[in-house]
Amino acid sequence: MPDKFKFVENGSITTPAGFSAAGITCGLKKSGNPDMALIVSDVPAAFSGAFTICKFAAAPVQLCKERVLKQDKIRAVIINSGNANACTGKQGYEDAVKMCGLTAAGLSISPDEVMVSSTGRIGVHMPMNIISAGIDKAAKALDPDGGITAAKAIMTTDTVPKYAAVSVELSGGVVSIGGITKGAGMIDPNITVPHATMLAYVTTDADIDNKLLAEFLGKGAEYSFNRINIDGDMSTNDSLIIMANGVSGVKVTPGSEDAEIFYQALQQLLQELAKKMVRDGEGVTKFVTVNVSGAASAADARMCAEAVCNSLLCKTAWFGCDPNWGRVIAAIGYSGADFKPENVKLDYDDMPVVRDGQDAGTPEAVLAQLLPKGEFTVSIDLGAGNYDYQMWTNDVSYEYVKINAEYHT
Repeated sequence: MPDKFKFVENGSITTPAGFSAAGITCGLKKSGNPDMALIVSDVPAAFSGAFTICKFAAAPVQLCKERVLKQDKIRAVIINSGNANACTGKQGYEDAVKMCGLTAAGLSISPDEVMVSSTGRIGVHMPMNIISAGIDKAAKALDPDGGITAAKAIMTTDTVPKYAAVSVELSGGVVSIGGITKGAGMIDPNITVPHATMLAYVTTDADIDNKLLAEFLGKGAEYSFNRINIDGDMSTNDSLIIMANGVSGVKVTPGSEDAEIFYQALQQLLQELAKKMVRDGEGVTKFVTVNVSGAASAADARMCAEAVCNSLLCKTAWFGCDPNWGRVIAAIGYSGADFKPENVKLDYDDMPVVRDGQDAGTPEAVLAQLLPKGEFTVSIDLGAGNYDYQMWTNDVSYEYVKINAEYHT
């Protein structure tokens, strides 16, 4: 099936036909960097969204959740960075509504056809005079090749823009799926359908209805963004929005072979975007894949993986290139997973670290040669069943502390 789709060089949200985007500077960031993006479909698009489960969900998240449940089609998404519009009460919600209205006016569409996202500092009201001028500027800057500029405009502590696209061969013709995302810190997403920050936007020119999009997005998020962990903190603003405008004329119907091919391509795209976030995590020097197998249940496999990925002791050891496997074993032990210690195996890449719950005998000096690599895999076999779980995480460095100690948008 992978031969049915391929990644597009420099692809982004404007790779699919019938989409345009813009990334501009409106003045929210003291740095003067781009801070507002706009994504627009030429025609009304089916859509779905997945959002943070944080009880302090930001005003834009609250508004978008409502629209996913009520709206049939949308045309645009307006996004600002530099201000999260979170913990801003009734005024914050009204500002999110107003952002949609201003965007709609600039595009001559209905306000209900606009979704909104924000990222940045929590607890600060939106400077609506700046926002209003920025939306007008963004609407005038729309470009069919503007996907990468939009990716740059949604960045906060990110060091590089994150974008990707795939071309998918279906029975009715070729369609494209494109996406952009941002996020380098405050990353431990748990997003649901429908219901810093990770913001992600996906477009496709395939013809797919809202129900099937929601199904695909829910599964895709579970196997991508919900499998990453940078620092164990869930944001108030996490949002994943997908739009399908059907401009290609290629219809994807439930239960068809095309539907399965499309979903697999979408999942690969979402995973690529998610991994880009981990690799660009704040202060990150290591990209670590954590594989758990042999768990007694799916819940146990997940708990084990999350415990290791959330462990500051593991993350700091990886940064220091210290093969201190005792920290990994300890995290496994307190994870809550059900297993017998004497059955546990642990490998770093293909090197045995623990066998039968004890030192496997690989010299520490040999293990230490693995950790300076930019990427490696930690494989855990609990020896308790047939369930597995995979996550992607990173180390924690001095730079992470510096960035977050000094962060002020």
